[in-house]
Amino acid sequence: MADKDKAVTAAPEAVRLDKWLWAARFYKTRSIARQMIEGGKVDYNGSKAKPARTVEVGAKIKLLQGFARKEIIVKAISDVRGPASVAVTLYEETAESIARREEEARLNKMAALLNPRPDTKPNKKERRELDQLKHQQ
Repeated sequence: MADKDKAVTAAPEAVRLDKWLWAARFYKTRSIARQMIEGGKVDYNGSKAKPARTVEVGAKIKLLQGFARKEIIVKAISDVRGPASVAVTLYEETAESIARREEEARLNKMAALLNPRPDTKPNKKERRELDQLKHQQ
């Protein structure tokens, strides 16, 4: 049992990119991480990556997580998905990436203010009036 604990705590020498992205908690499952890599949503050191690519410390990874584009630098390697507090220590997001995400969030909030939404859904009469208005133009 002691040998098993040593294997888990020892840093692995080579980890696949899809497994590292999963362990760093960028994607919920390895299959989603693989799909994102194969779909061209992940760049490894400025070039298109493959799921089996070996991750190295110091590598620059650009990835799409939800609607946010992130640029990170690998700080440590792990093939075990642990708690989020441990996953954060595996990478560091670049300052440019953080600034870009904050700017996009600010622009999204402003866009939401410019596109007002009604408090309630339109009733049947109001829907008919909207349909007539749309078809007149």
